Amino acid sequence: MDTKISILSIESISPIGVDYDIIWANYLNSDHYITEQEFDKVPSLVASLSKKEQRLIEDLRLSNSKYKNLDETVLLSIIVSRQAISKANWTKDDTIGVNIGSSRGATKLFENYHQTYLKDGKLNTLASPTTTLGNISSWVAHDLQTKGPNLSHSITCSTGLHSLLNGIAWLNSGMSTKFMIGASESPLTGFTIAQMKGLKIYGLTNQDYPCQALNLKKTKNSMILGTAASSICIEKGESKNALAYIIGYGFSTEPLEHNVSISTNADCLQDSMKMALKNTPPSEVDIIITHTPGTIKGDSSELNAIDIVFGAKKPNITCNKWKIGHTFASSGLLSLQLGVMMLEKQQFIPIPYLKHKQPKKIEKILINSVGFGGNAVSILVSK
Repeated sequence: MDTKISILSIESISPIGVDYDIIWANYLNSDHYITEQEFDKVPSLVASLSKKEQRLIEDLRLSNSKYKNLDETVLLSIIVSRQAISKANWTKDDTIGVNIGSSRGATKLFENYHQTYLKDGKLNTLASPTTTLGNISSWVAHDLQTKGPNLSHSITCSTGLHSLLNGIAWLNSGMSTKFMIGASESPLTGFTIAQMKGLKIYGLTNQDYPCQALNLKKTKNSMILGTAASSICIEKGESKNALAYIIGYGFSTEPLEHNVSISTNADCLQDSMKMALKNTPPSEVDIIITHTPGTIKGDSSELNAIDIVFGAKKPNITCNKWKIGHTFASSGLLSLQLGVMMLEKQQFIPIPYLKHKQPKKIEKILINSVGFGGNAVSILVSK
């Protein structure tokens, strides 16, 4: 890309916290945040928010009568978007675009309304507007009183990084000078977990590290769901207040062999990585943060793609799903936040059950995301 994109702020709420410094501190330890809980009386492994973060959600819900009927995905996005816009020093007088995506949308609220309908055969007035996908962005825009465009989309697990691509496109078009992008996911319901178990990809073994992302020796799929949201403020060009810069991006979609499949060598990821590296030699990439959800095929396919693109001199490789689970739409943005933190702190965050070498420098990091439908996004960030 010809013009850098400045990341002015990058905030998140997830099982490892909501405060930037606490999140980094939790990345420094070797603990995971996956526990066994019951959903519809069925025990399942999940990565849920702590009681502190749950209180933030309820406090927000009670702070405004308009918010009491909103889905958790909306409230999560409002929390992190308030933080992001404050850290970016933007005000409501700025013309700010908003694009918050989600893979599942208002999962919990929709399921509650559906149960009510099955029982009573009718629903209250707010059932429809509070379960549309676009209501996440529109409520964030309402809460922040932004004046620019607000929109939303859903492109499975790569939704968050697609939101980032969309924000970059708006900035490059000249139709917006400030853009907030994000994603929100609250998928911890019995029905959603049962869907993943039905795909035979869910982690069922409560071992030391239940999600074995990037471990090619595993013999069972180990994907585990988590709750998270993230919001990021970006501007075109270099800013003295930038945390990091986006210097490359790539995207691709591959023909489907099966509804949830990815090719053996992840052709879509090969293409997206090559596109992101257009102006950067692969040897200059210090770290790759992978999508690797903890499934046997998903993990091996992505590593095959990395082998093909980078050859024998592969960068250091890591991910965060072993710690916080797979947060669907939000996962790519949480990976991006981890990348920005490693650039800022100049420290590599390894996976405790795998062998790693510490990189000699941390100047450029590549972040991958891919979802059902064979759609991939790769983002290259630098100091």
